[in-house]
Amino acid sequence: MRVFKSVYGCAGVLSLALAAGVAVWGQDAPDTGPKARLALKATESHIGNLTGHAADGKTDYRRYCAGCHGDYGDANGENAVWLDPKPRDFTIATFKCRSTLTGTLPTDEDLYNSIGRGFTNSNMPIWNTLSPQQRANLVAYIKIFSPRWDKEKAGEPIKIPAETAVTLDSIAHGKALFTKLECWKCHGSHGEGDGPSASTLTDSKDNPIRPYNFAAGKDDSRFKCGNSNQDIYKIFMTGVDGTPMPSFADVIQPNDAWDLVHFLRTLQINRHGKENEVLSAAHGVIPPYVDKNPAPAAPENKAPGSGQ
Repeated sequence: MRVFKSVYGCAGVLSLALAAGVAVWGQDAPDTGPKARLALKATESHIGNLTGHAADGKTDYRRYCAGCHGDYGDANGENAVWLDPKPRDFTIATFKCRSTLTGTLPTDEDLYNSIGRGFTNSNMPIWNTLSPQQRANLVAYIKIFSPRWDKEKAGEPIKIPAETAVTLDSIAHGKALFTKLECWKCHGSHGEGDGPSASTLTDSKDNPIRPYNFAAGKDDSRFKCGNSNQDIYKIFMTGVDGTPMPSFADVIQPNDAWDLVHFLRTLQINRHGKENEVLSAAHGVIPPYVDKNPAPAAPENKAPGSGQ
């Protein structure tokens, strides 16, 4: 009898649960069950005379990339929980290192270079063990994760003008811009990544993010998006999408950007380069910047009837 009571009791509870379920049947509910199989689109990449194919990149992605970026490119790989900074989420197609303007998709070559270069101060290594064709195939495979690639074209690469001369005046102007643009609020007054806003910064997915520490590196120090002066210039003009680092393309002129590059190089105090040679010749002192082409003064207001 006890067994029958137990069975009847369970049936009663189940009936109540079903009744409750029927009562909310029309409400929105998540789509439960196994995740849908990822559709392998016939996506291509084009880098120079190389053509990459998504189907050919699948195996390498599963072997080398999925552990961090996830099988679905959503940055939820089994290793992701341990990583800082977090892996790139390919489903939103927001990329830090581009030659294109902020908000636009990168070129295939931008992604190709990122795979080969890796990202300093992160767990993304330099994949120089992969052949050029393997990297091109991976670029094509990465593009299957976001519908943006189906709807948008990559942005046009920005034009980088010839670098201006490295002079003390250029460095002084760069320092003035560093102050005026409030770069110090994140990067710190000495470029050590310890500005007053540094501890509050997050990326577009609300993960904490640290400003670059210019002073920490040595001669081999790299920026996240490269190590040449042209690479730094691109960062100013394209911004680092998904982070608080904006584009200054609408704020500063091309030559201004080169001056800022030259000043930032002096913050890399352990680096041997033209900028630090110029600063050393000035005994390490950056003079106040004097604008040789100040804006014209506003016209003076004249009293009515003065004839002026």
